Amino acid sequence: MTAPGSTDDAAIALQDRYAPNSICFGCGPANTKGLQIKSRIAGDAVVADWQGAKEHEAFEGMLNGGIIGSLLDCHCNWTAAHHLMVRTGVDEPPCTVTAEYHIKLLRPTPSGGPVHLVARVTDASDRRANVHGELFDAAGELCATCEGVFVAVREGHPAWHRW
Repeated sequence: MTAPGSTDDAAIALQDRYAPNSICFGCGPANTKGLQIKSRIAGDAVVADWQGAKEHEAFEGMLNGGIIGSLLDCHCNWTAAHHLMVRTGVDEPPCTVTAEYHIKLLRPTPSGGPVHLVARVTDASDRRANVHGELFDAAGELCATCEGVFVAVREGHPAWHRW
């Protein structure tokens, strides 16, 4: 295994590396009916490309806003978890949950091509990270943004050791 944050980390998605048995609807590799987001390290950002299907549409040719929210929520959560892992010098990311997130839907998001997610930590402590996320359509147009706060949970929380 490579050191957290190294360039070799980009070869495998964070979800596959650290949570292969996760059943999360948005990012769980073990959820065959979920979105299965694959977040990868890219310099100071975490990126992912994802392709929707007809069942992810709100209306013909456009992604559903709830799907967009799930994509950004999970992708930003993994951005926070990876950041907290590197910040605290541990070998695995802490179990993190969404404390709050705000999605701005800036324009309809076409479902015909892949969307591109980019997220960066904007502020953090050892147990909490604020993350800014963006979702672009296949043409490179910014379609949605996310501002989220993600926290590492402690033993006793229902998400403790969920991955």
